[in-house]
Amino acid sequence: MKKELFYEGKGKKIFKTQDDDLFIAEFKDDLTAFNAEKKGKEEGKGKLNCKISTIIFEILKKNGIKTHLVKTISDNEQLIERCQIIPIEVLVRNIAAGSLSKRLGIKEGENLPFALVEFCLKDDKLGDPFINDEHCLLLNLVKDQNQIQTIKELARKINTILLDFFDQRNLKLVDFKIEFGLSKNQEIILADEISPDSCRLWDKNTNEKLDKDRFRQDLGNVKIAYEEILKRIMG
Repeated sequence: MKKELFYEGKGKKIFKTQDDDLFIAEFKDDLTAFNAEKKGKEEGKGKLNCKISTIIFEILKKNGIKTHLVKTISDNEQLIERCQIIPIEVLVRNIAAGSLSKRLGIKEGENLPFALVEFCLKDDKLGDPFINDEHCLLLNLVKDQNQIQTIKELARKINTILLDFFDQRNLKLVDFKIEFGLSKNQEIILADEISPDSCRLWDKNTNEKLDKDRFRQDLGNVKIAYEEILKRIMG
């Protein structure tokens, strides 16, 4: 049973339950970009992201990735395992886009020679700045270098699984953001969500953007794009 609100982020509300080890994640219809400087709302987006993230997490689970997802309990709610979120946003990039192109001058759409893993500090007040391994240790975001290595290895394994998954559905996985948490057994597990809010997904043939860049760049038809992603991953 859903109890009081525990935490509210840009895309979800997290509620306590009668079980201290379980939370309920409610996906919101809100849209934000540029560290929430741009805001909007798309009715039905929360339900779409909930369904998409559930499917992707189940695929990852079948491939040996441990996650916080227990089960989906409504159109826009998941029952999730309580975990201590590691305050690092992990970015995995296969194709140049977004901030990578702006920061390093790599032309958007250029294939990278290898999957690039980057870290950002999960701190809205600071604008989620980019950080490196030593910053993670300096700020006590992780226990040791081994945890950093585990996070990078998991991120790359997730990328390998999803590259193939999306490719079979005529989609390019340009890049994505994920978060990890520590379970009660102190095991690093995948948390948060994987959806068009947190991934860049382009049509394989036309490079049409089918993700939150439609909101960021005022391209319109955000819900239609998300519906297309759901349709393709459902087969």
